[in-house]
Amino acid sequence: MKLSLVKKLTLGFLIAILGAILITSLVSNYMIDRRFNEYLHGEHQRKIDKVIELVNTIYDEKNGFQNKNDGELERVAVLEDLYIRVLDDQGSQVFSSGQDHLLHKKMMYAMPGRMMGMGWRKQLGEYIEESYPLKNNAKKIGTVIIGYFGQWNLTERDIGFKSTLNQAFGISATAALLFGVIVSIWFSRQITTPLVRITQTARIMGEGNLNVRANVNTNTLELDQLSKAMNYLAESLQQQEMLRKRLTTDMAHEIRTPLTTLKSHIEAFLDGIWTPTEDRFASCYEEVERLSKLVGNLQNLAKLEQANLQLNREEFSLSEEIQKMVEAMRPQFIKKNIEVSMKLDGDKNVFMDRDKVRQILINLLTNAYKYTNEGGFVRVELEERQEEIVIEIGDTGIGVGEKDLPHIFERFYRGDISRSRETGGTGIGLAITKALVEAHGGKIKVKSKIDVGTTFIMNFPKTAIELRG
Repeated sequence: MKLSLVKKLTLGFLIAILGAILITSLVSNYMIDRRFNEYLHGEHQRKIDKVIELVNTIYDEKNGFQNKNDGELERVAVLEDLYIRVLDDQGSQVFSSGQDHLLHKKMMYAMPGRMMGMGWRKQLGEYIEESYPLKNNAKKIGTVIIGYFGQWNLTERDIGFKSTLNQAFGISATAALLFGVIVSIWFSRQITTPLVRITQTARIMGEGNLNVRANVNTNTLELDQLSKAMNYLAESLQQQEMLRKRLTTDMAHEIRTPLTTLKSHIEAFLDGIWTPTEDRFASCYEEVERLSKLVGNLQNLAKLEQANLQLNREEFSLSEEIQKMVEAMRPQFIKKNIEVSMKLDGDKNVFMDRDKVRQILINLLTNAYKYTNEGGFVRVELEERQEEIVIEIGDTGIGVGEKDLPHIFERFYRGDISRSRETGGTGIGLAITKALVEAHGGKIKVKSKIDVGTTFIMNFPKTAIELRG
């Protein structure tokens, strides 16, 4: 049987509270009982010593116990609930307080209508008599016999105190339990109420409504983080849904344009409007190449996203490879009057996939070429830091807007400013670049500002790209 979180938490708190109350009660009761019994033992011994001292004071060396003070002994016997009997050295009885007052005490505790009678009668105990020698100057002068009920001759005050103490423990435990129930229910609801709301939000999201948000007001850190994570998930899914719809539009646009051109050219050939020429066939070939490039990029991205992406690592100079790629593209930059600068920190040998590194560099340099206006500037830097190697490729191009920046590495995503056919690609190049960088254990990030420029920063840990001996 499955229980709700409220019931489980409440039950857990109650078990913990009951355990704490039980342990505290047992330990406290044991300690108090032990100290109280020590106190009773001391009081009982004090009574015995008081009786012996009193009997010794009424002894006379010449006349023995002839001048005994019967009234004083009787008063002590009644006051302390004792039976006192004094014998001389011959064993003859000198004094007896009688047991009437003790029998009266027993009958009082045996009365059925007496409050707590059964408990007190049980604590009263059995009748006990003890004998103590009487001495005068190390000479035995007699014996005193003291009788009482119970181990330590408990008085009504003593029994009442113990009973009150036990009642106090019972009342305290009950009050603590009730308080624990109230607190546990309140605390459980403080935890479960936000969870219920988050669960409801997740269920609504599962039904397709991505506009819902988990509006949870809680001071519990984990629940607040869970709520924010759920809201972030909803926003991400909503953005992904928007990207999916945008992807459909983009792909339709990318495919429709070359197909429309090809269709119009072929219809012109068939209708005899156009005479087949080399230039017109070249135009058709360019459109076919555009479609082929689009399909090829899709295939490359699918391969890169496979879990078993294989890297053909080899040792080479990263500085030389960057310089080669820049020089290979320099004619294009010169044609557009774009200045290119390189700052390479030393000749760093790495253990990476040379072809994949070239593809990363070509993609980023091509981006810089496309989105940098004539007369602009592109910089390429390689820097070796303590635990990593950093490659930066920056430009003074059109930049990327803040709303587009978080999605720049997502497949088929293109910012509004880069959607023209002349500059805008398929939206796959940066996704491929990111996959290749991460395949080498690195990370890529971007900084950009509209009309200022864009900088791509790649961080490769040395442990991931250095040659392992």
